[in-house]
Amino acid sequence: MPPCFRVCLLRLGTLTSRLYRKRRQDMGTGLCDRCAQLVEDFVTYVQRVSSNLVEKIKECVKAIAHCCCLRKKTTAPRTFVQPLVQEHERRAARELLQHLDAGGESGLLGRQCLNSLNTLAESENHELQQSASVYLLHLSQQLAIPLPSAFLDPYPALLRSSDLEVQRTASLSLVNLLVEHNVNKELVVEMGMLEPILDMLESGDPTLQCNSCACVAMLANSATNREAITSADGVLRILVLAKSYDPRVQKNAVGALLNLTRSERILGALCSEGALPVLALLLQSADSEVQYYSCCALRNVAAVLEYHPRMLGIGDRFLLKSLLSLLSSPVEKNSCQACLCLRNLAVNVRTQEELMALDCVSPLTSLLRSPALGKSESAITLLSALSQHPPNRDKLVEEGLIRAVGELLLLHGSSTTVLSHGAMTIANLSDTATGQQAVMDSDCVPKLLEALATDSITEEAQLCVASCLHHLTSLESLRPHIAEKMTADHVYHLASFATQAENPELSFHVTLIIGELEMNGGCFAAAVSGSAVQQQLHGSREQTECTSELLTMVQPLSLSPEMTPSTRAQTDPSSEGPDPVPFF
Repeated sequence: MPPCFRVCLLRLGTLTSRLYRKRRQDMGTGLCDRCAQLVEDFVTYVQRVSSNLVEKIKECVKAIAHCCCLRKKTTAPRTFVQPLVQEHERRAARELLQHLDAGGESGLLGRQCLNSLNTLAESENHELQQSASVYLLHLSQQLAIPLPSAFLDPYPALLRSSDLEVQRTASLSLVNLLVEHNVNKELVVEMGMLEPILDMLESGDPTLQCNSCACVAMLANSATNREAITSADGVLRILVLAKSYDPRVQKNAVGALLNLTRSERILGALCSEGALPVLALLLQSADSEVQYYSCCALRNVAAVLEYHPRMLGIGDRFLLKSLLSLLSSPVEKNSCQACLCLRNLAVNVRTQEELMALDCVSPLTSLLRSPALGKSESAITLLSALSQHPPNRDKLVEEGLIRAVGELLLLHGSSTTVLSHGAMTIANLSDTATGQQAVMDSDCVPKLLEALATDSITEEAQLCVASCLHHLTSLESLRPHIAEKMTADHVYHLASFATQAENPELSFHVTLIIGELEMNGGCFAAAVSGSAVQQQLHGSREQTECTSELLTMVQPLSLSPEMTPSTRAQTDPSSEGPDPVPFF
């Protein structure tokens, strides 16, 4: 705040007071009490406003001063007057050209070649520096083996060059090496290249910004590097470019943000710098890759409950509306990621209520009926979460979700994710009378029995299916329906599972299914009569009776999302999908 401005405001108040006093002297009788009070109030108001305005201006100036847009640009315009070429530089350039002509990896990576590169990189002549950067670009495009660490020595000088073309070429060659995994990412940071890379983000040149964003995105695959990028104030600079109008720059910047979200410790810095509103807005980008990267990043943030209030506080349920809109995306990976992000957010009951109010059931049903397995798996994980909240169940049943789950089991019944979450959903929705009727009208029970008799599913999926069937058999209205759908093959597998000592929880559930159905004759007797299974089953029943108190404490179906490996991955940022591919 310039001192003159403060003085002007104070003088205004003083001048007003003087005019007031002079007016009173001129008029003799002076102003009336009402007008005098108005003048005094005005003087007080001017003094108070001037004080508040000074503070506001100070805050504004301070915020602008700390923004990266005012920092000094490191890239100077190219000069046309080149320094004289020294003899040793001329000799190094000739040797480098000879190595290029000779070809062969052994010659290109020789000690003499490295010395020539270092000489040219340290030169004050931009054309010689450009020769070194072009040589490194050639190496990055032709190299089929990791680059020896000594050949990273020329990079810091080239990245700090005042010549724009040198920086463009050197940064592009570094991107190539990082993409092809021909260089150690941690070593790149240790050798001091992170600072010039981050400085290039502010260069103002789209090509250089694109390359430097790609470098940051690849370097951020390392947990150690993520810490270094955050400590070097890289988050704000990347966020600025995530709003770039250049699609290449924006795509690489959002890819860098995605990789940064893979460390839970970095999430706090991202949220503090305002990353959440930026990522939420990018969900509506016209570029499907930008949508995908931003959705993956938000999914990682949503894996931490601490940040849910910030995410859900953006606008009028803006994030939930954007994610629901993305469910209908023609790009499969985008709709899947949106579904999984909503699944992470749906651990909160209030979020579930808002999703139901926004009519999430319709797009969810469409995804369940999709022939694409990825869409179906993502949709059933979200549906199983929504079905855990009792007030949601009537609406889900009315919308025909039980029938849709039955169709899904017929279409993708071999998927562990579909079986596990489908079984949990059926068990949850069968708690109401309409839900039980819907189960009988669908193909859920035959498919669950068939899945339990299949040897190809995992033990966790078997446990989910057995737990669901146990819950269904405990319902009197469904018991005859299950007995009717059961075949001799199903009975035999149930009896076999009941005697498995290596999986006691599965054995408990199956034994209780048999007890609920009171299978003392018919197909059950024919399947196990006179066999060792019959004797083992009697022993299992006796054990179950002796531990009845324990069994009453075991819920028919665990509703915890940690039951399946696929759900655990949804809350683990480090397991998040493939790496972003830099665009340059």
